[in-house]
Amino acid sequence: MSNLNNSTLSKFAEKLLTQRETHTCNASLKEEAIGFLNEIIDIVFPHFSNKIYYSSDDVIAKLQLLERNLKYLLKMVMGIKKESVDDIAKKFILKIPKAHDKLWMDAEAIFKGDPAAESVDEVILAYPGIMAISIYRFAHILYELNVPIVPRIFTEHAHQITGIDIHPGAEIDSPFFIDHGTGVVVGETTKIGKNVKIYQGVTLGALSVEKSLSHIKRHPTIEDDVIIYSQAVILGGNTIIGKNSIIGGNSWITQSVPPNSIVSSKMEVKVRSTEKYFDQIEFII
Repeated sequence: MSNLNNSTLSKFAEKLLTQRETHTCNASLKEEAIGFLNEIIDIVFPHFSNKIYYSSDDVIAKLQLLERNLKYLLKMVMGIKKESVDDIAKKFILKIPKAHDKLWMDAEAIFKGDPAAESVDEVILAYPGIMAISIYRFAHILYELNVPIVPRIFTEHAHQITGIDIHPGAEIDSPFFIDHGTGVVVGETTKIGKNVKIYQGVTLGALSVEKSLSHIKRHPTIEDDVIIYSQAVILGGNTIIGKNSIIGGNSWITQSVPPNSIVSSKMEVKVRSTEKYFDQIEFII
């Protein structure tokens, strides 16, 4: 090997060593995080469990095991003080019952709101919306407890398996209904009230993505009882969609909408002329 190659590889090796020192993250962190997430889903929804719990003691024992496993997971995460691990794990476990109640409200709302749903069980087992919401709710608890990395691993896993991208920092009340869901994006500082229903392709995003704006509200507020139809885009931290409003499909909104409003994108219908076989509009892709 030439001296030039030796020098190049030595510099590269030093760079890798520096990165490993400053960005150390156990190789199994993502795998362990998703495994822990699946354990939570197992306990809150019997539909995904291979184990039958016969008594309260069985359930409590499982929750204690979850607490222990979370401690193990947290110890793998850089930026968490060792003395904080026990406190975070305990607080997380104590928040599971409230998250559980919200999730069953979400599932029931989807069942009641979708004529195609034959049962709550079908919703829980087969609907990507409820899975994405479930993962978000547990990720949000960890986000509020200032746990780094893991909440995003949770929600990016949900994104991968459902096509729905909900940032763990969003504040979403219950019941919440995502119908179909593919392509839904909900930004970090979004606030969503009760009984909100959104369809596929909806974006609740920011007007600007400058890094300097990371600590201010960049995403919209959606008040109670709002329906947002497919492909609507709502942007901006000062944008408020008022209670009981309907946002039509393909709408582009960057300013607030008062309560009880109906917003629709303009649609133009042209009748083909029998005298022209090749209207220009036919060639727009």
